[in-house]
Amino acid sequence: MNEQDKLHGKPSAEETGTGTEDPEPRDDAGNPDETPADPLEAEAERERVGEEPPEETEPDEVAELKDKLLRSLADMENLRRRSQKDRDDASKYGVSNFARDMLSVADNLRRAIDSLPPDEESGAMAGFVEGVALTEKEMLSSFERHGIGRIDPAGEKFDPRFHEAMFELPTAEADPGTVVQVLEVGYRLHDRLLRPAKVAVAKEPAEPPAESASDPGEASAAEEAGGAETSPPRS
Repeated sequence: MNEQDKLHGKPSAEETGTGTEDPEPRDDAGNPDETPADPLEAEAERERVGEEPPEETEPDEVAELKDKLLRSLADMENLRRRSQKDRDDASKYGVSNFARDMLSVADNLRRAIDSLPPDEESGAMAGFVEGVALTEKEMLSSFERHGIGRIDPAGEKFDPRFHEAMFELPTAEADPGTVVQVLEVGYRLHDRLLRPAKVAVAKEPAEPPAESASDPGEASAAEEAGGAETSPPRS
């Protein structure tokens, strides 16, 4: 305050409370900011106007959301694997019905060859037999290129996964449970069975009946001889 102000009796800035005090806080629009600076006052203000306090994420909720995310990722991975497996199966086994229908064609070609007498194979029918045999060979080669294989288990152990036992054959020339005769060959597509092989399985032969100690004729002669020896002499 200068000397003139003192003389005229004007109050100083300290007395009026102006000049050195910070200006009133205002918002971006230039209006006075009415937001309380004290957190307690801000909470009381929100309760007065009916506003809800900001929600805080609980640790349990975070764990639950994380678990849901992991489960969703696992489900998507399982779905991807199942879809891939379905595509692979469709590519490998999509021709199963067609291949099963073609088996009868291969069987008929083999029956045509086997039905000819051996003496005609070198005669006038030689060319025909050779043509049928070449046709069968070409068909079997096509089967192999598409994953279709023959099952011809002669001399192998009986396997119920690929063989169908039609009857048992008593024999001592093979171990029991061995395939001794193939009635109809089987086929498989990759690792799946198209048709089982129809076979005959060996079993132990029946034991012969126990022989008697002596021949019945010899036993009768011995009895007569014994009777003659024991009979008393005639007077």
